[in-house]
Amino acid sequence: MTRILVADDHHVVREGIRALLAAHHGWTVCGEAVTGRQAVEKATELRPDVVILDVSMPEMNGLEAARQIHRSVPAAKILALTVHDIDQLVQEFIAVGASGYVLKADTGHTLIEAINTLLHGGTYFTKSLQRASQDWSSAAELVPSTPHLTRREREVLQLLAEGKSNKEIGTALRISTKTAETHRARLMAKLRVHSIAELVRYAIRNQIVEA
Repeated sequence: MTRILVADDHHVVREGIRALLAAHHGWTVCGEAVTGRQAVEKATELRPDVVILDVSMPEMNGLEAARQIHRSVPAAKILALTVHDIDQLVQEFIAVGASGYVLKADTGHTLIEAINTLLHGGTYFTKSLQRASQDWSSAAELVPSTPHLTRREREVLQLLAEGKSNKEIGTALRISTKTAETHRARLMAKLRVHSIAELVRYAIRNQIVEA
């Protein structure tokens, strides 16, 4: 039995995907997630064969979720499902371990075909974005245009983008308020910005986080 985790913050989308997959013999939806952070937690717990991952989700964007899922469950095939028709985003998903990228505007048949392809060891990219994935080796070695951020720094940055205070960040990440302040200061120094507003704008503009 092929086990699939569906991560999308829209109930209607999750229900639609579940209904579509239910019609395919041998496939089952083993879990659902409504935030990026929940997607990582459930993937780690359930060890699915495939993770269908929305790009824009609360708490943690799909790109960072894909990065963490690939690290914790490397055997899972990651399929990005999104409205974003952006070549650079495709390359960034490839770089963090995704094997496929499908648009929500594509047909249900396309989603089924993509999952089948991933399960057989292939890669699948929606036709309009195939040019962005043709040079797989180059994409896998993609050098970020922004300074390297640690996993913790990305988590702190995501929470700052959500408007969380240092105390709230500390609670969410189970660290002290002072440690959260230190991470914030290091982020600002590393990204060469001088205020939280600049930090958040920079992160969103460079697709490090989602607002």
